[in-house]
Amino acid sequence: MSTTQQHVVEEFTVDVAQPDLDDLQDRLRRTRFPEDFGNDDWRYGYNGAYHRQLVEYWIEEYDWRDVERRMNELPNYRTEIMGVPLHFVHAKGKGPNPMPLLLHHGWPWTFWDLRKVIGRLTDPAAYGGDPADSFDVVLISLPGYGFSSPLTETGWNFWHTADLENVLMRQVLDYERYATAGGDWGALIAQQHGHKYAEDVIGLYTHFPAQLSHYLPDHPDAPPEVAYDPQLGLPAASEYAAGEEGWFERGKHFVEHESGYGEIQLTKPQTLAALVTDSPAGQLAWITEKRYFWGLAERGEGTEAFEKVWPKEDLVTTAAVYYLTGTGGTSSRYYWECRGNPWTPTHTRFPVVDVPTAVSIYPGEIYKPPRTWTERYFDLRQYRVHDEGGHFAPLEVPETYVDDVATFFRGLR
Repeated sequence: MSTTQQHVVEEFTVDVAQPDLDDLQDRLRRTRFPEDFGNDDWRYGYNGAYHRQLVEYWIEEYDWRDVERRMNELPNYRTEIMGVPLHFVHAKGKGPNPMPLLLHHGWPWTFWDLRKVIGRLTDPAAYGGDPADSFDVVLISLPGYGFSSPLTETGWNFWHTADLENVLMRQVLDYERYATAGGDWGALIAQQHGHKYAEDVIGLYTHFPAQLSHYLPDHPDAPPEVAYDPQLGLPAASEYAAGEEGWFERGKHFVEHESGYGEIQLTKPQTLAALVTDSPAGQLAWITEKRYFWGLAERGEGTEAFEKVWPKEDLVTTAAVYYLTGTGGTSSRYYWECRGNPWTPTHTRFPVVDVPTAVSIYPGEIYKPPRTWTERYFDLRQYRVHDEGGHFAPLEVPETYVDDVATFFRGLR
């Protein structure tokens, strides 16, 4: 245990009580499966036959205690900041001068989805890299997600999380300045650091470069030189140049066909909480459907192609973390709190994110803005368009992700 400026930091061990695991197994065995017909191609949503396969795997083969053991190989800690019981990983770098790097997950992720990049970032020499590229990695479970629970206060969203993390990095862990990186919600959190806390931030890496007014009806951070689509609230099709074919259509398809989950979580998250908190199979279905569709175009249809990217253990582990911590509802409220407690600019300058920024575009990403917008929104120093990977890049293509991060921050040391 340590106390840093009145914040008590304790080592944390993931250790779910056996009665909770027994209850989980009992609920899985009593799952009531819905009728599912005419849905071999998943046109109606989550496929019922695959759902039965995953639930059977969870009952018969999945080993939570083994996953738990591997989670505990990471240096896990707990503290309380701004009323939030906060779980975080703090892995020290093994190079000559490690740079503090604040990583992020999103929804429906957990901290465990970044496990493949932590060792590569903290100890690059062990993976054939340069020890001078090492980082001190800090990775929180977002407020109301996983082991950062129970969350009992309203108002927690991406920009408020950046405030909490700034306290963690500066006051609790005593870093004068820090780098940051993220995708999904984590991209917006990292970008908020670069917008509001620019003096504290060395630079940031985002692989989901979305504007901070995401999910809001008005966009005070829209670069005035960029044309916007009036229906989508995104940069217009005319902004996309050669080499960006299909990017606008990809974002349009997501908004029109894949964003229903978001509208539920933006408007009625507590209703959803009643379902996923009671049923582990329901929590599994709610999360797995998103992971299936958010990379479908690149990897191909069918569960065989799906499991090359998402093994059953990863799918079940994500659902298990949410279910066992009871955070299916509070993590969903993160969306409501984005619209209910809207982001407002700290300054009105352009670029909006005025710290050195690296942007990567992965082919499987659900939304890919045009470079015309990206160059105006960020102090852009590195820009890469990849030919593999998607929305969950740290888990899908960890080597590519780490190379992006190491190369970019090498020039800022």
